[in-house]
Amino acid sequence: MLSEFRKLAAIVAADVVGYSRLAGVDEDRTLARLRALRSDLIDPTIAVHHGRVVKRTGDGALIEFRSVVDAVRCAIEVQNGMVERNAGLPPERRIEFRIGIHLGDVVEESDGDLMGDGVNIATRLEGIAKPGAICLSEDAYRQVKARLDLAVNDLGATQLKNIAEPVRVYSLEVGVPTQAKPVTEAKPPEPSARLALPDKPSIAVLPFQNMSGDPEQEYFADGIVEDIVTALSRVRSLFVIARNSSFTYKGKAVDVKQVGRELGVRYVLEGSVRKAGGRVRITCQLIEAATNHHVWADRFEGTLEDIFGLQDRVTESVVGAIAPRVEQGEIQRAKRKPTEALSAYDHYLRGLASVYLYTREGNEEASRLFHRAIEIDPEFATAFGLAAYCRVQQRTNGWFVDYQQLAAEASRLANRAIELGGDDAVALGNGGFALAYVVGKVEEGSAWIDRALALDPSNAAAWRFSGFTKLFLGHHDAAISCFTQAIRFSPFDQFVNVVYYGFAFAYFYVDRLEEASIWAEKGLHLQSEASANYAAIFVNALIQAGLGRDAAAREARVVCMNLRPSLRISNVHQAFPFRRPEDIARTTDAMKKAGFPQ
Repeated sequence: MLSEFRKLAAIVAADVVGYSRLAGVDEDRTLARLRALRSDLIDPTIAVHHGRVVKRTGDGALIEFRSVVDAVRCAIEVQNGMVERNAGLPPERRIEFRIGIHLGDVVEESDGDLMGDGVNIATRLEGIAKPGAICLSEDAYRQVKARLDLAVNDLGATQLKNIAEPVRVYSLEVGVPTQAKPVTEAKPPEPSARLALPDKPSIAVLPFQNMSGDPEQEYFADGIVEDIVTALSRVRSLFVIARNSSFTYKGKAVDVKQVGRELGVRYVLEGSVRKAGGRVRITCQLIEAATNHHVWADRFEGTLEDIFGLQDRVTESVVGAIAPRVEQGEIQRAKRKPTEALSAYDHYLRGLASVYLYTREGNEEASRLFHRAIEIDPEFATAFGLAAYCRVQQRTNGWFVDYQQLAAEASRLANRAIELGGDDAVALGNGGFALAYVVGKVEEGSAWIDRALALDPSNAAAWRFSGFTKLFLGHHDAAISCFTQAIRFSPFDQFVNVVYYGFAFAYFYVDRLEEASIWAEKGLHLQSEASANYAAIFVNALIQAGLGRDAAAREARVVCMNLRPSLRISNVHQAFPFRRPEDIARTTDAMKKAGFPQ
């Protein structure tokens, strides 16, 4: 007998309009075209947006996504791709898809198959969609409506076949611009299929290909890119997408136009790194995303000892091409060397590769490598900052035994990062957040994070850190603004679920509970591992209690207490260092309603 479990999922159902007619006219040609579409357009687009094909049904498919945002973005790209592929073909030879999307409860069997109302509603929505259109249920549309740059038709409450209650349906007309956006209250933006370009030159640096012939050197190529991103971010007249989002394209065939649309940037930098013996070669090409026009391409070669000089030349070339009137002071700041010791730099790059794994083992290895870098160069501010951030990960996930010892070590590392940091936004941002979150010096930590953002306005991590320190201080509107910026600078960030539950906390404290519930649900949905989502589970318990949903509040409280058995109403301030008395009172009141122990 198959085992099963229930979950919330974004479901896409799609099929070919008039497939039987097309196959009847020329079955071989139709099948060949459909196979080509799957391999060239559909399957790669599904993979880019983290989808899973549950089943194929001849000319159709049922697909599961981690979020409605991913599902809608994927559907829009497929439909746009079909418009291009059908151009010039007579109507009777066009392959057109209709797509339905729903966010709902499903049952997953042990073999991966999905069943339940969530699947049934998505399938019925597909059935009523026009050729080339996408139909969304109200539950799905609510997740993305703030950022859609498409014409949307409200079809109203619709009775779908074999679905007991009417479902409110929205139809997206792909390729048709919005005539007039409805007047709605401003909401934080989400990653969408088409982000507006910033009002200054914008760029994403994609992962460089490792040409060394040695997989062990992958960390080096990734580290070079990270440093180029950091250097460009120091140029305040540029808008630079964060590393965590640009690296979602690693190992994938890249369509530069698609990258530009998804990340909302005008330029994309691609390249490769070859490290052999004591020499390094970096090749780069800068592309204007919308036109696929190559702005420039160049090769930079030198010795390993000159690695920072090579990075400087890449940075200067990029800046000179897309923002030639940058002040000289910004250029000099962008060329700041993190360390003079190449061995320390190598350990630092290896540490970066480990810290981004976000596992206990990865955190321990990253901490060891950052400390080794510090031993080699005791004035390596960035390494101190990242070592302090390892303590943030430890506190967030409960990877420690003695909290006082953890806080003391975080304080030492953070203060040293700040002391040495000067104009190093990475050191200041990570050190500041360690002080605020681990040590409890929220006001001081917040001030250093603000300094980091003044130096590097493109630092998505610092925007996220700032959002939480503003939240702790009770500045809820400022927190929402910071979280909004964090998403814009890193739309596909691996920590986007953290930002989502940050929104949930902020809206909870301003008594906008329905919105808070939506953001908490999104955060929970993106991160399936409960231990990595403890804060989202906690705030969800508070929100459900506030909404009077007692059963849901108790359920969330049970899960939360399983993850943090020591959590009590009396010690919640240790886990969440809120400063505003009204926020503390609101927290403890909701905890009582949810049944947390005193």
